[in-house]
Amino acid sequence: MSQPVDERSKVYEILHGFSTAMFVTIASDGRPGARPMHLARIEEEAAKICFFTGQSGTLMEELQKDGAVLLTFQNDNSAYAAVRGHAWIEHDKDRVKELWKAPFKVWFPGGPEDPEVALVAVQLMDAEYWDNRGMNKLDYLFEAAKAYVKGQKPEVPGVDQHAKTAL
Repeated sequence: MSQPVDERSKVYEILHGFSTAMFVTIASDGRPGARPMHLARIEEEAAKICFFTGQSGTLMEELQKDGAVLLTFQNDNSAYAAVRGHAWIEHDKDRVKELWKAPFKVWFPGGPEDPEVALVAVQLMDAEYWDNRGMNKLDYLFEAAKAYVKGQKPEVPGVDQHAKTAL
């Protein structure tokens, strides 16, 4: 008999496999807008993810009007996650220096002291994940083909492949 899955831990395990998220906000005209953003840090204890952005971008405008966000993640057709949260701008230069990584210099040539750098924090509320990482791809293809011929959904092993959870 399999052990019960700690869905919250499973979400963070999946999230740590990603370096980029699609960061979805609501534009002033009410339509969703999305942009890829590199993760600066995942803070499990605080249920928070941090990103860097520019001071003058549309993301700043959208977050000032409505901080509701959706972060989506996809990894090579084997792991997916969608996380809802509330985002805001943190104005803390020490925190910017703490979370700074060399690759961010591509977007902010002045480094962590660049006046354009802004830190975005997202308080995570809940998540949904789909995890096929442990599946053997040949087994899945066989099950999918069998289901297609029978006109049914495939029987996918593993009780912890999909869940929704509060964070």
